[in-house]
This record gives sequence, structure tokens and C-alpha cells, in this order.
Amino acid sequence: MTLSALTVPMLSDNYAWLLRDDATGALAFVDPADAEAGAAAVDAMGGKLDLILLTHHHDDHIAGADAMRKRYGARIVGAAADAHRLPRLDQSVTEGDTVAFSTFEGRVIDTPGHTVGHISYFFPDGPILFCGDTMFSLGCGRMFEGTAEQFFASFRKIAALPPETLICCGHEYTQSNARFALSIDPDNAMLRAKAAEVDRMRAAGQQTVPVRLGDELPVNPYLLARDAPSFGRIRSMKDSFKG
Repeated sequence: MTLSALTVPMLSDNYAWLLRDDATGALAFVDPADAEAGAAAVDAMGGKLDLILLTHHHDDHIAGADAMRKRYGARIVGAAADAHRLPRLDQSVTEGDTVAFSTFEGRVIDTPGHTVGHISYFFPDGPILFCGDTMFSLGCGRMFEGTAEQFFASFRKIAALPPETLICCGHEYTQSNARFALSIDPDNAMLRAKAAEVDRMRAAGQQTVPVRLGDELPVNPYLLARDAPSFGRIRSMKDSFKG
């Protein structure tokens, strides 16, 4: 039994994701911002969608969810804490709940920071993490609603997952994140090599995610943060970074 995570580019720099049971062809869709782009991806994979998973309430992650539910009859899953600002949920979930998909189960992890109701979905049979805008390659989401303490705790949860976990995030931000990371950690040889590889990939028109958690641990400045105050300082520095 194997699971695959397939990238679905949307809008200008968003990534939605198709989770596929390779044995049965069953599909789940994560964060559909654009119903037409989402439907094209589903139809190309057989035209049957069982599940829609939402990580947080921002329109660039949920705007296509209702239309895709209507088209395919898929169930929508999202955070109980954010039910009032998400499409109508068929399953409301909290930390530790499980979500059934085909013959697999995903575990819900509370990952506030970008928003207070943000959740992530971890599928150990991948292992795959769909983390929305909590963590990006070499970065993290803007701290719109949460606190540094919440965000740091969310990153500690992610850091504790198996190092082979595929991090499936919501945006193509790696190149700009690399420039900032180098500005605060210029002597990190692994980071310099990663930044150079990202530049090569983007110049060739390639996407830079998903990434392995183990590859992020020594280079992502927020995974390297020692405590919540340092996490908050780094995020504040990124907010004003002009490089």
C-alpha cells in the first residue's frame, strides 16, 4: 500500500495537493483555491474525488472547495475551531483526530501560528505532511493571528515527525526564503548548497517542493530556532527583509 502526493499549481504561487492511493486510485484534494484547476487535475486522474482536506480559512486555500464538493460529492474536512469561517464541514476535527482516506488514516495536528485555527494532516504511510502555510521550505507562514509561542510549538511538532516525511506546503516561496535564511545564517554550508540548488531549479522552471523534513532540519531557520522568542525575532526580521 503506497500513497503519492501530487502537486497542483494554482493562482500565482499556490500549491494544492492531490493525495492518491496508488493501489486503488482513490483521491483526496488538499486546499483547493481554484475549482477549475482542481477539477482538471482530478479528471486527469480518473474523475473521482472522495475527500477535500482544508488546512486553514484563507481564500487562497478554500475558495474552490464548495464547487468541487458539488461536482464530485466529496466530503470536506476542516478544523472545528475554524468551522465558522470555512465551507460547511462534513467532518470537524481537532488535534489527534483521524481522517479516513481509502485504506489509510491521516492524523490531525494543531499547527497554529499563521492563523489560530490552522491544522496539518499527517499520513504516516507516506509519510506525508500537508502543512498549508505553517511551514515552507526554508521558511514559515506570516504570523497573521497566532503568537510566537504557538508557532514555535507547531514547528516542534513537525520536527518530531520522521525525517523522511514529505513536507507538502502551500506556496512556492523557497527562493525568497533562501535569500533571507542566508542573510541570517551565511556560514551554513548546507544552506548555501540548498540555496544554489533552488536557484538552479527555479531557473529551469521547476518546483522546489515537496521537500524531506530531514533535509529541512539543518537549514530552515525556524526549525533551527532555539525557543519561542528567537522564533518570533526571526519571523519579524523576515517581515521587514528587503533582499
